[in-house]
Amino acid sequence: MNGLQQKFIYYSKRKSFRYGVPFLLLIVGGSFGLQQFAQLRYTFSKKGSLTRQEAEKYGINMKRTEEVTLEGEYEKIKQLDIDQWENVRGPRPWEETSPPATTGQKPAGSNH
Repeated sequence: MNGLQQKFIYYSKRKSFRYGVPFLLLIVGGSFGLQQFAQLRYTFSKKGSLTRQEAEKYGINMKRTEEVTLEGEYEKIKQLDIDQWENVRGPRPWEETSPPATTGQKPAGSNH
């Protein structure tokens, strides 16, 4: 027992032990404390998931999960014509909101 007490006294005089151990305890203990507070946040949250029946009651039509699949969306995208497109410049906040077709501007890089 005497040897353990001497080691404790020896290490307690070192700055790394005096400041490092409390710092590490604060970091590790703080993470556990924050975990408890975060759990309280989600436990008492008033937000919940909306079921299909509740959504229909409010007039929202939700798709069934089996209707939308990755393969189905890929097939839709494959059928799109991605070679024929036109770059349309959007209006800037300081410009008038007029459609680009009425301004008479040609797209950049157009030699027509």
